[in-house]
Amino acid sequence: MAHIVVLGAGLGGAIMAYELKDQIRPEDTVTVITKEPTYHFVPSNPWIAVGWREREDITIDLAPTMAKKGIAFKPVAAQKVHPQENRVELIDGSSVSYDYLVIATGPELAFDEIEGFGPEDHTQSVCHVDHALAARERFEEFCKNPAPIIVGAAQGASCFGPAYEFLFILETELRRRKIRDQVPMTFITSEPYVGHLGLDGVGDTKGLLESEMRGKHVKWMTSSRVKKVEDGKMIVEEIADDGSVKAEKEMPFGFAMMLPAFRGIPAVSGIEGLSNPRGFTIVDKHQRNPKYPNVFAVGVCVAIPPMAPTPVPCGVPKTGFMIESMVTATAHNIGNLVRGKEPDQVGTWNAVCLADFGDSGIAFVAQPQIPPRNVNWSSSGKWVHLAKIGFEKYFMRKLRKGTSEPYYEKAAMKMLGIDKLKAPQKG
Repeated sequence: MAHIVVLGAGLGGAIMAYELKDQIRPEDTVTVITKEPTYHFVPSNPWIAVGWREREDITIDLAPTMAKKGIAFKPVAAQKVHPQENRVELIDGSSVSYDYLVIATGPELAFDEIEGFGPEDHTQSVCHVDHALAARERFEEFCKNPAPIIVGAAQGASCFGPAYEFLFILETELRRRKIRDQVPMTFITSEPYVGHLGLDGVGDTKGLLESEMRGKHVKWMTSSRVKKVEDGKMIVEEIADDGSVKAEKEMPFGFAMMLPAFRGIPAVSGIEGLSNPRGFTIVDKHQRNPKYPNVFAVGVCVAIPPMAPTPVPCGVPKTGFMIESMVTATAHNIGNLVRGKEPDQVGTWNAVCLADFGDSGIAFVAQPQIPPRNVNWSSSGKWVHLAKIGFEKYFMRKLRKGTSEPYYEKAAMKMLGIDKLKAPQKG
C-alpha cells in the first residue's frame, strides 16, 4: 500500500488529487495538505477587482468533494518538506509521512524585492482573491478622483497574461463609468516587447496587443525595471539591450497594479537537489525530482529556465492547460511506480490561453509552450470574452464534482489536436 501526499490544493493540487485517485490502486491512499481549505478560481481575480464577480462566485469548499472521493484533506500549512525522511512538517508541529510526494504549492509572491511594492505598500495585485478585493476598494476610491493608471509586470515576473487582461478590463470599466477620458493609462513591463509573454510571443501576440493598446490609447514601456514605488509615484528604469540604464522616469499614478516576480514557498526552498536558487522545484521530463525520485512537482512551483536572455529578466509562465498536462503525466507515472513499473509519460506542456479584455479578448495556442513549436496560433474577438466566462463556469463545476477530465473535454481537445501527453516513443 502506498501513501501519496499532494502539497497544495490550487489549480494543480486539486486536480492532481482527483487524477491520482483514478490512476492508483484501490489500496493506495491520497492526502492533500493545503494552507487554505477553499479553492479560488484565480483567473477570475481581475473581474473581482472591478466588481464583476464576488468572492463567493469563484470559491469552492474542497473538503466535501475530497471526502466524497476518499481523499484525506488536511487544511494546515506546511512548515518544511524533509525529503530525506519522506515527511512533511506542518506549522502546528505535526508531520505527515509519505511514500510519494507531489509538490503543487504554487508560488510565493516576491513583493519585498522592490521597495514600496505590493498591496501592503503602494501597488495593487490580482494574484490572490484577497488582493483583488483590496484592489477593488482602492479602485472605487480612485474613481471619485481620477488620475493616471499604471498596469504591468515587474522584473522577474513570469505571469504576463493577467496584467494585459487587467489593463483592458480596467479600460472597459472606466469607459462604462464614463471617466476614461480623465485617465491616462500606461503599461509597464519587463518584456522586451509587447506580447512577448515570457514565451517569445505566440503567433502574432505582438501585433494583436499593440493594436489593442493603440486603439484604446494606452501607452507602453518595455524592457523596464521598477526601481522603487512611493505614494503616487513609480520610479522606472528603461534598460538597453546591453543591460545598461537607458533612462530613469518618474511615473505618477492614482492607481497601479503590477504583477510581482515569483519564487518557491519557504517550505520547499533551500533544499539542495530539490529546489533551485529561487526555490522552484527541479524536475525531469517525467515531472520527477532527479535527487529524490519519489518526489514530483506540478504547476507554478516547477523550475523552468527562461526562453533566452532578455535585457530585463522575464520568467516562463505556467498556464492552466500546461499545468493540467503536468498533472496527467504525474498521475500516470505514480500509477506506474506503485505497480512496480517505471515512469513513461511526458506532459506536452501545450499552452492554451484565453485572455479576457472585458468586451473582447485574445486567445492563443502554443504547442508546445516552449519554442520551436508545432502550432503557434493567436486570434482575437468578442468570442474570447464569452469563452472565458464559459470556461470559468465549466472549471468550477469540474472541481466541485471532483472530475479531472470529463470525456467531453477529452473529446473536444482531441478534435482540436491538443493533447496532454506526448505520444510514447517507439524503442
